[in-house]
Amino acid sequence: MRRFPNFDEENELKSQGYELIAGIDEVGRGALAGPVVAGAVILPNPANLSWLGLVRDSKELDSRKRESLFDLISREAVAVGIGIVPSQVIDSVNILRATRLAMVQAVEKLTKQPSFLLIDRVTLSQCPLPQRGITRGDKLCLSIACASIIAKVTRDHMMVEFDQIYPGYGFARHKGYGTGIHMSCLRKLGPSPIHRLYFAPVRAIIASQSSGHLASAHSEPFSFCHSDPLPFCHSEGVPMESGRPKNPTRRRLRGSTTSD
Repeated sequence: MRRFPNFDEENELKSQGYELIAGIDEVGRGALAGPVVAGAVILPNPANLSWLGLVRDSKELDSRKRESLFDLISREAVAVGIGIVPSQVIDSVNILRATRLAMVQAVEKLTKQPSFLLIDRVTLSQCPLPQRGITRGDKLCLSIACASIIAKVTRDHMMVEFDQIYPGYGFARHKGYGTGIHMSCLRKLGPSPIHRLYFAPVRAIIASQSSGHLASAHSEPFSFCHSDPLPFCHSEGVPMESGRPKNPTRRRLRGSTTSD
């Protein structure tokens, strides 16, 4: 029998005395371009919210349902936080560390400090709060599933904006993942400033084109984001791409009870 996200984990923790429980998930870990984005969501519990029965892992929802749920979560959650780590940082520190950094950012952006963290798959050793990593958490836990929707819609909006800034790659369509169309455009144009240059498929294309001295029409020389260590120790110090669009959720979350 198929299981849908539920409050089992949150209810167990509440019975142990934890009140504000944040679910955390990321989107974009496997993409070849663009940021990795994490969401953190604290839901009311008990929650008399009819739409909670519609929540699924963001990958199981079409864009229309995700957008609708994004608005509902943003409006009715106790708090929402979003963390964004750009491609230059991903290249510098590796994708796993960048993912954890985005998650820590998301927790820090919550307007209320959670008493416990439920995280999809991983744990955050740099975060002192009590926590639990849950395998397939976005499919089992309502808080994590809501976080996955927040992260997915945020990142999708960013990639649509990047499509306008760096035309020709089809970012609005494939969102930076390694589809056939994306790889064809990448071979034709070379990497853009938001491509992850150390990811193997991108690196292979750079190597194959180096003898022909083909550089992207949109990018500086490939060393532009690796010449110096990136100056960050805490999430608020993480540098962003110079061409990064503004966080598309800021306007939508401002004035609500959630964090921007």
